[in-house]
Amino acid sequence: MGYTIAEKIIKAHLVSGEMKVGEEIGLRIDQTLTQDATGTMAYLEFEAMGIPQVKTERSVAYIDHNTLQSGFENADDHKYIQTVAAKHGVYFSRPGNGICHQVHYERFGIPGKTLIGSDSHTPNGGGLGMLAMGAGGMDVAVAMGGGAYHIPMPRMIFVELIGELRPNVSAKDIILEVLRMLSVKGGVGAIVEYGGEGVATLSVPERATITNMGAELGATTSIFPSDEVTSQFMAAQDREADWSPLASDPDAEYAERYSINLSELEPLAACPNSPDNVKPVRELAGIKVDQVAIGSCTNSSFADMTKTASVLKGHKIADSVSLGISPGSRQVLSMMAESGALTDMIDAGARILECACGPCIGMGFSPNSKGVSLRTFNRNFLGRSGTKDGQVYLVSPETAAASALTGYITDPTTLPPIAQPQQPDRFRINDDGIIAPLPAAEAETAEVLRGPNIKPFPETSPLDDHIEAAVILKVGDNITTDHIMPAGSKVLPYRSNIPKISEFCFSVVDETFAARAKAASKGFIIGGSNYGQGSSREHAALAPLYLGIKAVIAKSFARIHAANLVNAGILPLIFENPDDYDEIEQGDVLRLDGVRAALEDDRIILHAGDKNIPLRMELAERQKEVLLAGGLLDYAAMEN
Repeated sequence: MGYTIAEKIIKAHLVSGEMKVGEEIGLRIDQTLTQDATGTMAYLEFEAMGIPQVKTERSVAYIDHNTLQSGFENADDHKYIQTVAAKHGVYFSRPGNGICHQVHYERFGIPGKTLIGSDSHTPNGGGLGMLAMGAGGMDVAVAMGGGAYHIPMPRMIFVELIGELRPNVSAKDIILEVLRMLSVKGGVGAIVEYGGEGVATLSVPERATITNMGAELGATTSIFPSDEVTSQFMAAQDREADWSPLASDPDAEYAERYSINLSELEPLAACPNSPDNVKPVRELAGIKVDQVAIGSCTNSSFADMTKTASVLKGHKIADSVSLGISPGSRQVLSMMAESGALTDMIDAGARILECACGPCIGMGFSPNSKGVSLRTFNRNFLGRSGTKDGQVYLVSPETAAASALTGYITDPTTLPPIAQPQQPDRFRINDDGIIAPLPAAEAETAEVLRGPNIKPFPETSPLDDHIEAAVILKVGDNITTDHIMPAGSKVLPYRSNIPKISEFCFSVVDETFAARAKAASKGFIIGGSNYGQGSSREHAALAPLYLGIKAVIAKSFARIHAANLVNAGILPLIFENPDDYDEIEQGDVLRLDGVRAALEDDRIILHAGDKNIPLRMELAERQKEVLLAGGLLDYAAMEN
């Protein structure tokens, strides 16, 4: 039997476990990335490990999330990350240099390498043929220290692409179609590989758009072959020496297969408030639009910007629309200026925003109350835009630009065809925005600067054998990490201050949660299916840890969040019978006995009044040891 692309990379990087679906495997990690919303905690955790220099081939710290400096907090975090990176062997991408995923595949990504990042959209690198995965900050810290990254061995899904996209239909429409077919839970426990004749028609930026939003499927990652298209892209980035071909074997086997005829695909939109709530744009045509935002790590490449400018050129946006455009990197912005695309956008009435995540995580450019906002982003969860009742639709750059001109949701295929932009023979390369780490001799005495907002990691303790506490909160299905730990300009500045950021925990769902949890000192959370989907932010585990949450009991968990709970020392427990979810109410007092011994059996009984409810644990042996130690940092300290 042959191997898939992902299986080949896994086999080459396997340090523990067997490649059997569902069994835990440990992988050697070649590259890591962090961003500033998660990076401060990741580097505090790395420092706690006492390792002087990172042991990866390349680690990069990006400043792209918390760039709105309305107080000292974000600037202090940036200074801390820059100085800690310089001391410990990490490259530093300055504010304004670009969004981590865009810059990384431009300047650092290498086909066949492993990459983990403390951002759930790290699978963006799969567009280059990398095995690129989102992870919690603690897992990234361990990888930087030379430790393995552990995941359950995924099953393989194959999506065959047939034919070629019609004019004004884009790669964004491909991934929206996949989300329509599979849902936000369809990729859980899987790696999605794209192949077929249609792959050769897609550029690397288009492939990256697709793998980026594979995170919304719940997939471990997504990946494309490394082929001649990849080679040409890397040569244009002056990195042809890093290219190597990579393809699946003809007899590779897949657990599931799907097919999409690109020639029949039409413009699609994800309607509020889920990326899989997908409908054809033609069915939404005529809905009044208040705001349009183009960019984010999903659609901010030079090709995306060129297509946007082609639609806008010679026209003026509707008086009722506010249009913001975020180029993905300084490279993209400078090429927009050289090509004239930037002028076309400005003349049309667009606001040019910083080369950063910005509106995607509610860091400015929030829509008006109940406003309809069309965004080329990857998530439209409730409140993520910074406006709780904002109506956010996820669309392609072509749909976004066309709608900005008319003031209504508009099918771009009703407009004259947009010429498909050709990849430049050479991109404009200027790496001055990336600062190399200090030489080892200088690093020994280098000072790390810490502002007053940077607080220590929350205290942890070994797993309790007996837990009796009340249900502090009960929530439904598809609770996202944006529900648990919101982003936005009011919250993100406290990412390095767990006591403060915990005050916002679950505020989107229940503004009283944090105060009630803190007053109780310990408690349970009850969740539905796919609990913790979305961002890899470990703060969604660290804030509940600080507030005394001992266990989360749910029908099912998203992979990264379940791992983050374990890393924080919180028990993720699953209802053996999902209907038992209905037997528990908020405020009920629950009891778990013999917890430490129950880890051996992967089963435990929850006592809820006169009810005995069976629960199971989907934990690898290593994760059990992590829980017994009190969390990943305590476990790593014991290993060292």
